[in-house]
Parts: sequence; structure tokens; C-alpha cells
Amino acid sequence: MFALPPFSLDAASVQDSLKVLNFLGIFAFSLSGALLAVRRRLDLFGVVVLGCVTAVGGGSIRDALTGTVPPIYLRDETYLWVAIIAALVGFAFGTRLERFERTLSLFDTLGLALFAVSGALGGLALNFGPLGVIFVGTLSGVGGGILRDVLVGAVPEVLYRNNEVYATAAAAGALVVYLLHPHLPSGWVQLAGVSVVVLLRWLSKRGKLRIPVRRLRDEGEESR
Repeated sequence: MFALPPFSLDAASVQDSLKVLNFLGIFAFSLSGALLAVRRRLDLFGVVVLGCVTAVGGGSIRDALTGTVPPIYLRDETYLWVAIIAALVGFAFGTRLERFERTLSLFDTLGLALFAVSGALGGLALNFGPLGVIFVGTLSGVGGGILRDVLVGAVPEVLYRNNEVYATAAAAGALVVYLLHPHLPSGWVQLAGVSVVVLLRWLSKRGKLRIPVRRLRDEGEESR
């Protein structure tokens, strides 16, 4: 019978790879917050604060819900330094960086996937049920963006995002982790969760997958 080879994230090489991707996700999240701050004409301090909140907000929510104190970014300040550097880059080169929207979107997707999976694993470690695992995983992925938008007085982008699959992709990745963890080695479970998030985001970006929006009849009449 075919069996998957052992693949565990306890291996140092796999851990190192995930940590690098995690830093890329933090960098991308912080940069997205910084670029929004630049558009809103915040000063340097505001840009750095908004960038850092976007980068570590989701992880903070995850750690709070799973009882991990202090949060990981306070135990390893490298995460904060990466967020601060990204925010400074956004402040200095904001106009030029907007040309690389596709690259930033890729890093953002990787960050979303990794944080969603790590949040789901935190929920599993505390024996949460399926809804708890999905809730923690989704908030871990999108929490930073929600805090970012609230701070600048905007409706959180993850609630509409032009019908794109974003928060739903994070929820799907967390669900996959929950469903597969009793049957597959840890590394394969996490790889599957990340892959599902990336795939759904890719399909959404290509216009092949959309979240339906309910249009009220009055809206159509008012737009005429």
C-alpha cells in the first residue's frame, strides 16, 4: 500500500524554511500597512505603527486565543525588526513599490497561508473543535489587516475585498489542517493547508473563484 514518507516540521531544515517564509509574510503584511499609511498621509511614526500592527496583529490574536504569552514577536524580536524595516521601506519607496503589486501579493498570500495554518495548529494543540480551529486560523491570517483598516477608519478590507477569496481561503486552509491532522504526518498536514490557501488565492486572482455578494434592489435603482 502506498504511504507518504515521513515528513515532520520538527526537522531543523523544514523549520528554517518555514521561518524564512514567515518573515517574508511579516515583511509583506507590514509593507501593505505602510503603503496604506503613506496613502493616508500619516507621518513616519504612523507608518511604522500601522506597518507593525498589520504584520503582528494576526499573530497576537492567535497567541491570545491559544494562551501563548508573551506573544512570539516579543520572545523573538526579529519579527518586530523585520516589520519595522518593511515599514521604513514602505515610507521611503512607497510610490515605486506599488509597481510591484504582483510580487507583494504573492508574499501576502504566503503570509496569509502560513499564519492561518499556524493558528489552526495552535487551536489543535488546545483540543479545539472544528469551528474553534477555523476561527483561530482565520483570525491569525486576517487579524492584522482588520486592525490596520480599523486604525485608519476604513471598513476592514477582508469583509469585501472586491469579491476576492481571502478570509475564506484562510478558513479553508485551517479546515484542511483540522481534517487531515489525524491521518497524515504533521509536515504533510501543514503543507496541505498552505497549498489550499495559495490555490484558492490563485484561482481568485485569475477570476475563476469569487465570493457572491447580495445586491439589494434599492442599490440598483439608486445607481440609475
